[in-house]
Amino acid sequence: VMAEVLRRGKLSVDDISRITKVDKWFIHKLKHIADVERQLAEEPLTPELLAAAKWVGLADVSIAEITHKTRDEIRTMRRSNNILPCYKMVDTCAAEFEAMTPYYYSTFRGTEDEVAVSNKKKVIVLGSGPIRIGQGVEFDYCSVHSVWALREMGIEAIIINNNPETVSTDFDISDRLYFEPLTVEDVLNIADKEKPDGIIVQFGGQTAINLAAELERAGLHVYGTSVDDIDRSEDRERFDEVLTETEISRPEGISVTNLDDAVTGAARIGYPVMVRPSYVLGGRAMEIVYNEEELRDYMSRAVKVTPDHPVLVDRYMQGTEVEVDAISDGVDVVIPGIMEHIERAGVHSGDSIAVYPPQTLSARVIYTIIDYTKRLAVALHVKGLLNIQFVVAHDEVFIIEVNPRSSRTVPFLSKITNVNMVHVATQVAMGHTLKELGFHSGLVPPRPYVAVKAPVFSFAKMTDVDISLGPEMKSTGEVMGIDYHYARALYKAIVGSGLNVPTKGCLLFTVADKDKDELKQLAKAFSEFDFEIAATEGTAKVIASLGIDVEVVGKVHERSTDIIEMIKSGRISMVINTLTQGKHSARDGFKIRRATVEHGIACLTSLDTAWEVLRVLEFMQKRRLVYALALQDYVGGGDDLA
Repeated sequence: VMAEVLRRGKLSVDDISRITKVDKWFIHKLKHIADVERQLAEEPLTPELLAAAKWVGLADVSIAEITHKTRDEIRTMRRSNNILPCYKMVDTCAAEFEAMTPYYYSTFRGTEDEVAVSNKKKVIVLGSGPIRIGQGVEFDYCSVHSVWALREMGIEAIIINNNPETVSTDFDISDRLYFEPLTVEDVLNIADKEKPDGIIVQFGGQTAINLAAELERAGLHVYGTSVDDIDRSEDRERFDEVLTETEISRPEGISVTNLDDAVTGAARIGYPVMVRPSYVLGGRAMEIVYNEEELRDYMSRAVKVTPDHPVLVDRYMQGTEVEVDAISDGVDVVIPGIMEHIERAGVHSGDSIAVYPPQTLSARVIYTIIDYTKRLAVALHVKGLLNIQFVVAHDEVFIIEVNPRSSRTVPFLSKITNVNMVHVATQVAMGHTLKELGFHSGLVPPRPYVAVKAPVFSFAKMTDVDISLGPEMKSTGEVMGIDYHYARALYKAIVGSGLNVPTKGCLLFTVADKDKDELKQLAKAFSEFDFEIAATEGTAKVIASLGIDVEVVGKVHERSTDIIEMIKSGRISMVINTLTQGKHSARDGFKIRRATVEHGIACLTSLDTAWEVLRVLEFMQKRRLVYALALQDYVGGGDDLA
């Protein structure tokens, strides 16, 4: 805000300092940047002015935007005039004594470069950037294991990442670490310096994948799955061609670039539909919409649709979601495991409880999933990791999406199957075949135990965030429960995730109309566990029709039976609440869900999760957990599946 005020020249440095209480030293720095921006807009771009712009920290893309040039033109002008960054060593010892670490940052203000570049074969591995919801530490795990694999192969491994809290930015992980933003400009600057043999992008999540095309266009060789094949999996029309070629079904959908096409397409497909922008991670801005009014609201509020940034509109299929992580060399495909999600399709995979091996899928469905995975990996010429999400509806298998890169389930699957997926995928990306590495194509035989991945949420630390689960990812971590029996593994995972499951007390139901048929059996099951049952009026009528005693509670704003007050007082032990349509109902539901967070009460927003909590309750009553084993006690040591 201060920078924009300075750009417009509305207030002086003294005025801004007086209003904001920010020290003038910082405001003068901002003013200097604003002055350079003004020069760029008003004066011819000379080498001296370009150097001044880089000196104050303006990116090539920003300079290009101000001067109405392209980023490539700015980069070419910089290089031809020797306006290049130099790289300085990060002093990890705060000048107390001399420290020599291969840990560097760039600056345009220096002249003496401190990087010792070697002539060895070298590969750059792109990290995942800042860890945020949807871009988790799982991708950092993948980056680190890739670096270790490269170094084991005798290849010099260089990491580019800019998060100080990740393992990949520990200075002793790689041969050299560049603490730089994951942008095209910064990666190319490092490539100019290091002159690597190539770059690996498939272990840094969507952040790294999104850079691949421009890096290749600039002359960098991308190891593993080609940029063209990555685009074939990401681009809607090209991916539809792949599915036609491989004779694989997907939910009907279209790619739209304007509101009118979205409305027309959704009406043809039939509501509800899943809408999302393309090329995103973590399901950002993804929603299920149930009518045209909601679709119009989404298109105006959640996304900026353009020809370069289309929106995907898909038929929403309510079925079982299944996830697969595989390794392919373009010929053979190894599938370490298949994971079945507890929550039905529509809940983001990162927020779902996932079970290995699948507990409810038929042999026919499992075979189809294996077959589809092989077909897609070969058709897309995948060399490395591949993540596929399926939906199973009425015993038929459909593709949701394919990602030719690592996923957040790779660490989970690697640990429970004892197949170091990233290590193998890195070797494949560098030219080895799966047969050379001792692997056989197909599904690795399931292990004799069950592993459950449960999401961890941080809603208590994030105010005004709705805890309801949907297509947009909200979890900030995950835990694993492992046991030889599914109920015990589920119990361990849910307890580990921090979900406070009560064994007695009053259970509040308030669910959407579309869920009330399924609610009947669920309410009956909970009542048999001797829970007291309370519900809002509409939900209470359904429960009472079964002959179950139910306390009718009023809406949030009815003070005589205020649900919020009941939660605050401890009268309610757990809430089962599914999203309802309508402005007032949605507002009341949000208030209820936030109250449960603030008072440490379990709130389940998916009926599928509620059914699994019943399993946990059954186990807790029997109390048969008499021992605990470490992961290695189940899995064993070494990669004995190769």
